[in-house]
Amino acid sequence: MTTHPSRAVIARYADRDADLDEVTMWSLELHLEECADCRGVLAGSTADDTRALLDRIATGLDAGIAAGPAPAPVSAAGRRRMVWSLVPWLVMTVAVLACAVALQALWPSLPSLVSLLAPVAPLPGVAIAWSRRHDPAWELIAGAPAAGLAMLLRRTAGVLAVVVPALALASSRTGSSLAVALLPCLAFTAATIALGGFVGVRRAAIGLGAVWVLAVALPAMVTARLPVVLQPASSAAWALIALVLAGLVFVRADDFRRLTSHH
Repeated sequence: MTTHPSRAVIARYADRDADLDEVTMWSLELHLEECADCRGVLAGSTADDTRALLDRIATGLDAGIAAGPAPAPVSAAGRRRMVWSLVPWLVMTVAVLACAVALQALWPSLPSLVSLLAPVAPLPGVAIAWSRRHDPAWELIAGAPAAGLAMLLRRTAGVLAVVVPALALASSRTGSSLAVALLPCLAFTAATIALGGFVGVRRAAIGLGAVWVLAVALPAMVTARLPVVLQPASSAAWALIALVLAGLVFVRADDFRRLTSHH
């Protein structure tokens, strides 16, 4: 149950001459971001001169918008869901899978490299899809109504639209099980998004990728044996994990809105 600040505290926050400590001000501003009722109380607590100033600014903005040119139509390129910064990472992912197929052909005794790479193949693209550093339009997108989980899922779908066919083709070339390649890929993608709601998508992708490489991929290369988690019998477990994590993502959808606001 949310505890609302008192009207006296909100009135002091609205008063420019009132002395309000930084901790109280910080916690109040965080609360105002989430609480429409308290924002209404704050609007009613605004001093007359401040309210008059805001009215003059609003009137000036309305007049400027009315006198200005009509908004330009959004181009087809502007409506694309994937940012161009994803392209190099997707090209790199496809190139790595192609190298895995070539190495498998040269050294058939190696464990299935495609299966070992499948869980982490989409992670670089998913991390970049939610990266303020690599998206020049981040501030504009983050302020849009479609920001948050919906934006991340659209961009993740763009990543999977490239990675999944590449994995399917690589599996067919090496004779690997298609289910063992695709299901861990989907499960790790869902795990990255689910964990990203708590620690950030980029950190989640790096952490999960590092754990997989150290705990599974490297031991498999040393022993030249495919681990139990990548045997065909594990397909049902991977499918169940992917479904559970996908459900967790939708239950925690609000976490991504907060990440967008504070990332």
